[in-house]
Order: sequence, then structure tokens, then C-alpha cells
Amino acid sequence: MTERKLPPGIREHHGKYQLRYRNPATGKEVTEHFRLITDARKRQHEVAADKERRQWVNPRLGQIRFGELARHRLDASVDLRDSTRATCESYLRSHLLPYFANHLIGRIRAADIQAWIVELQDKGLAPKTIRECYRLLSATMQFAVDDGMLTQSPCGRAVKLPRVPRQEQRFLSAAQIDEVADTIGGHHAPLVYSAAYLGCRWGELAGLKRTNLDLLRRRVQIVGTLEEIGSRVRYHPETKSNASRRALMLPRFLADMLAAHLAQAPVSEYVFTNLKGEFLRRGSFRTSHWLPATRRADLEGVRFHDLRHTAVALSIAQGAHPKEIQARLGHSSITTTLNTYGHLFPSLDEQLTERLDEAFRRTQTETNADQTRTKAEQEPVSLEDRKSQKAL
Repeated sequence: MTERKLPPGIREHHGKYQLRYRNPATGKEVTEHFRLITDARKRQHEVAADKERRQWVNPRLGQIRFGELARHRLDASVDLRDSTRATCESYLRSHLLPYFANHLIGRIRAADIQAWIVELQDKGLAPKTIRECYRLLSATMQFAVDDGMLTQSPCGRAVKLPRVPRQEQRFLSAAQIDEVADTIGGHHAPLVYSAAYLGCRWGELAGLKRTNLDLLRRRVQIVGTLEEIGSRVRYHPETKSNASRRALMLPRFLADMLAAHLAQAPVSEYVFTNLKGEFLRRGSFRTSHWLPATRRADLEGVRFHDLRHTAVALSIAQGAHPKEIQARLGHSSITTTLNTYGHLFPSLDEQLTERLDEAFRRTQTETNADQTRTKAEQEPVSLEDRKSQKAL
């Protein structure tokens, strides 16, 4: 029987096919084993192409397990806020590690990721949460690419994510704001008015210190937030983004209201607290005050965050420009502002059209007047008219 002739670099070894080649960086020999000769040849061509493109990656680096890599990446992310880190750890523990913990990163394919997404959907996980979990998975795989463990990430266009339905925004009228604030009561009413007329986030108001409130100049500095991580609450001296760090002018009525509030509030370094002067926790405020007040005002389903939307609607009604609203809300980009609230500006195009029409009509009127004046000056004057003008 004629012995099969194998291509250079491939040999039979213990019933398998061994591919041998040199590490282009170190010159050391690298070996890979395959059950089929066709797989060995395919891999040999891939290695040659990767070397040509200078994209070759040692296959041994892809032998690390996803769980180990994900934890290493999270530990190395020194720029994460505590609340963000806690969220990532929760997603990792509950949704990623049960599926991918023991997978070798070099063997995770787009099909595996798609199957995982379908499984999360079948479990009833919200589309937004699934996207956040995928974002964490994608960041981990990209970390492996950047570190030279993989040539490319399996997270790409082949992976289809569930569509996040747009959540309906709720806007309160000035009368409804009054009703909710009156129902909640005197101690927490200024918090409601501040959210509705300043557009601040919950954490920004709950973490607002008295030293950052200047009632004489009617200015408030948003420089930190209150973070809740499980049962732990702490002040974080940073905002959500650099753009969120901002100074806002207070409406006169709100400055007067806050002055009266601080005169009666418990001693604390914070503007808004519970009745004991302690940190104001989102959950307890929502259960004890917000939900009962919105139910009595026939506004069930309205969230505290909808007061931020309400602030935008009130500003637009007063003719505020999108850039003013961007700065007031602390958005990093005008795109965020327009994508979120662009539908509230339906009159802008109408106003622009009316101004263009007015400019055209004004120009036409002035042109007609000039033409009439010129025509009158060019008309011949009769002899009798000249005598009359001389007599005058």
C-alpha cells in the first residue's frame, strides 16, 4: 500500500495530524494537532495568511477560559465607578458565567453567542438587560484581541440583538407638579420642584450638598452624586460624565422655597434628606412617598425620572434652544438631547418656515416700493407741472 504523501510541516502523530511551524516573534516551534488532514491543511493556510498580514496569534493564548479572563479584565478596569462595577459583577455572575465560564475564548463563536442570547430571551430577561450583558461580553472579547490572545472578536454583525422598545416618556403639567408636591408633603416637596424645574437626576439631588447651593446668587453646583450599592450608600465626588458637572441658575421661586426648606430641615450637610437628616434612599422614598402621591394624583406609573423629562418639556414651552437644554441636563452630546427629546421640537421647523416666508415678503415689499419710487422719478413732467413747481 502506497504511503500517503503529506505536505511539508504536517506529519502523522499518534493517529492524528500534527502541524508544525515557527512562531514569527520568537522563532520557536509551535505544534497543533488535528483529527483530519483537511483541518490541518486548512489551518496551515490560515497560519501562512496570518503571518503575511502580521496578524498571527499563538493558539495557546486562546486556551484561557472565559471566566478567568472576564474576572481579570474587570479587576484591571480601574476607571469604573463602584456602582458600575457592582452592576458588571452582577451581570457576570448571573448571566455570563453560567453559560461561558468554562469556554475557551479561542473557541467561542458567533453562533455560541447567538444561542446564549436566545436562552436569555427565553428566560424572560428584558431586551435592555440582554444588550448590557452582551456589551460586557463584547468588551471582554475585545480585551483579548487587544492583548494579542485573539485575532478578532466573535462579537460582530453576525450577532443579532433584541430591539429595545422605546419607553414612553411622561410629562407633567405645572398643575400636576403642584398636586404631587402637595400630596407628598412639605419636607419632600422642594425635592419634587427641584427635579421638575432643574431637570437633575435622582443621584444628583440626593447627593447635593449645602455648600454647593448659593441661594443669594441663585446658583447650584452639580459636582457629585449619591450612590446606592446594595445596602450601602455613599457620596461619590464625581458625576455621571464630565458634562454632567455643571452650574445651574435657580428660578426665583425655587430659591425662596429652598431657603425656607433649609431653615426647617434637620441638620445635615445635604440639602435633601429623610426626616432624621440621614441619606435619602431611592427605594424608601419611592415606596413611602412617591407611589402613594402619584396614585392619589391619578398619575400611576409616572416615575421620579419623568420629572427630568418634565423639566425639558417646560423649557421647550418657554422657547429654550436645544443647546441650552443640553447644558442644563448635562448631556455630553447634543445628539443625545435631540435623540431623546427631538420629538418635542415640532414647532421649530414651522417657526423657521414662517420666518423665511416673512423675510421673502419683506424683501418683496421693499423691492416693489423701490421700483415704484424709481418709476415715478423717471416719468416725464409736463410743462404745466414744471410751471406749478416753479411757482411753488
